[in-house]
Amino acid sequence: MQLKLSEEKVFKDPVHNYVHVQDPVIWQLINTPEFQRLRRIRQLGTTYLTFHGAEHSRFSHSLGVYEITRRIISQFERSGYSDWPTEEKQVALCAALLHDVGHGPFSHSIEEAFDMDHEEWTCKIILGDTEIGAILNRVAPDFAEKVAAVIAKTYDKPIVVNLVSSPLDADRMDYLLRDAYYTGVNYGTIDLDRILRMLRPYQGRVVVKDSGMHAVEDYLMSRYQMYWQVYFHPVTRSSEIILRQIFRRAKELVISGYSFGFMLPSLLSLIKGNITVQEYLRIDESIIQTAFNQWTEEKDELLRDLCIRFLDRKLYKYVEVDRMDEEFIEEMKQAFREVGLNPGYDLEIDFPSDLPYDVFRPDDEDSQKQIIIIDKQERLRDISEVSDIVRSISGIQRGKYHLYFPQEKVKTILEKLPPEIGKIFS
Repeated sequence: MQLKLSEEKVFKDPVHNYVHVQDPVIWQLINTPEFQRLRRIRQLGTTYLTFHGAEHSRFSHSLGVYEITRRIISQFERSGYSDWPTEEKQVALCAALLHDVGHGPFSHSIEEAFDMDHEEWTCKIILGDTEIGAILNRVAPDFAEKVAAVIAKTYDKPIVVNLVSSPLDADRMDYLLRDAYYTGVNYGTIDLDRILRMLRPYQGRVVVKDSGMHAVEDYLMSRYQMYWQVYFHPVTRSSEIILRQIFRRAKELVISGYSFGFMLPSLLSLIKGNITVQEYLRIDESIIQTAFNQWTEEKDELLRDLCIRFLDRKLYKYVEVDRMDEEFIEEMKQAFREVGLNPGYDLEIDFPSDLPYDVFRPDDEDSQKQIIIIDKQERLRDISEVSDIVRSISGIQRGKYHLYFPQEKVKTILEKLPPEIGKIFS
């Protein structure tokens, strides 16, 4: 029998009102240094430079994902659904709480810069010589491996993975609500209570009762709007580009043997690509911004300029372009070189499909990536088969190319560029 705390712990939360903790293991995990570090990692990376309220952390999001998962499981247990394996409750709750513990500073931006995967780091932390690993190993010798398998999506009970990672999971439901709240937009305000009441465990996965389809349609529409209005926002992308360029330049300087006026050992290991778990856990956004602040006085002009841009929000300007082929891209780069600009840093070509956020794809053949509706006759169908709204939004292509460039530099050489290129940046 699973133990309970002598007194329930409660976190006041602006999205869920309260987050309830009764399991001693969950309480111990929350109080580890590895989990507390998430207070110092913003949920939305550089989005605070676009939406000034987006200062919320991975810590609050992780608590929210745990709370939604707890509510779903509680509903399954109250309803007595035979398809829910009750012995998996603790594994599911721990995985929900810890699913983002491997995130680095500025979240997905730093993953792009260093070709990292936060889920791999999450598993390393869970399985490594950490306080989180020690707590999980005290539950059972194989418990840490089980939790890591849920994160890695290899666990032998797909329904547990479904709760934490699927098109309609606790992670996505929390970040839609939380990100909408802190960015101040209305797109992410979904009917969470209705959705949770309509979820059912069935044949090894979580499905949605057909009477809840409209609430799920609203969820998918909200998700679609949040991606295009918040997550794919071109100003945020500009700040992410500069962030990546800072790390790229720092890596170039390290490789060349440049002597930094300021460099932390853990940051140097990150740049070199040989960082250990303990070093990784010492890196948070305060460390990165301290380095950037110090690098505004570096001898290298390019690194210095990029850090000033990021800290003072002097972002690149952008223009939208409907189409862009490789030949024209090379022409632009060559034109930039001929007038003394560096196309590697002074010109960035971006398309939203390159971003790490995964929009809903109803035609995905992986059943674990589908939203399944169940009717009264227990017939199962993908939501795209029964919803005109879902079919409609999944077929919309909104992406456009964006060209990013330092406006003050390009402005001085516009007349030297070929007319067909110059008019794009004028």
